[in-house]
Amino acid sequence: MEEKLSCDGGHEFKLLFSCPSGLSPSQVSVVFDEAYDRNLHPDHTLEKSISEIWDARVQQSSSLYNGTKFRYGGYNFNVENDPKQQPHVSLHLGLTDYRTFVGTNLSPMWERFLVPSEDDCIQCQHTSSPLGNGAVVETSDRRILVLQRSNKVGEFPGYFVFPGGHPEPQEVGIISHEGFQELNQCHMINSKVSQEMFDSIVREVVEEIGAPADSLSSPIFIGISRRVLNVRPTAFFFIKCNLRSEEIQQLYSSAQDSFESTQLYAVSMSDLENMASKMPGCHRGGYALYKLMVQDTSDS
Repeated sequence: MEEKLSCDGGHEFKLLFSCPSGLSPSQVSVVFDEAYDRNLHPDHTLEKSISEIWDARVQQSSSLYNGTKFRYGGYNFNVENDPKQQPHVSLHLGLTDYRTFVGTNLSPMWERFLVPSEDDCIQCQHTSSPLGNGAVVETSDRRILVLQRSNKVGEFPGYFVFPGGHPEPQEVGIISHEGFQELNQCHMINSKVSQEMFDSIVREVVEEIGAPADSLSSPIFIGISRRVLNVRPTAFFFIKCNLRSEEIQQLYSSAQDSFESTQLYAVSMSDLENMASKMPGCHRGGYALYKLMVQDTSDS
């Protein structure tokens, strides 16, 4: 299930999970548990550097906000022997925050937080690793929507990306793990987090591109890629939009979060291939997941 593809620098990526046929919301569940939270690093000096790096960043930019995020802690994938049974993935999510992300994954010393291991979750047990999301959006005239990041953003300014962001714990009322110990509460919160995985990517597309939610199909989950630089994981989805690319371009000018990007492109598959060379690794991995989906569709 894992595949590593690489190119230079921040373009390297690893596919942690791939399902080219795509998974609907009913085929994706979540186990939200503190067992998937980050483990403290035994090096106390390294741990202390997290708050030092954060404090330095806040001094540079007082607008930084330490919000909670879901932490990626692995998955289980079940494919039943019975062909009538649909495949199912269970995502393991813990809790982290932006401060810890800045102090571990984005730290100049990020590699020191890693543990030598072939197992991804063991290797990254000391990093924040918040689970991001991204959407490959296809318009009614078969174009794929790609954004060029603003030069004012913190990571990969000027690079090409798919629309996306993060599923948000606060959207489902999660501040901490407290209060979800009872079995029925665990089931309830796991269901809400699973729904947030799909709701959040629609929200991101609406906010970043300007397309109304009712123009978008229900997302299908196609996999998770991880940027090798900073070991940042991102879940990718495929969404169809019933609007033409020209209509999307008009809507983009008034998109809520258009300040994060400078331009919207609606491109063909061959154009996307060329643009992928200037994508961060996690989004280049998203392109690889999309190619696998396209290949699977043409083979079936």
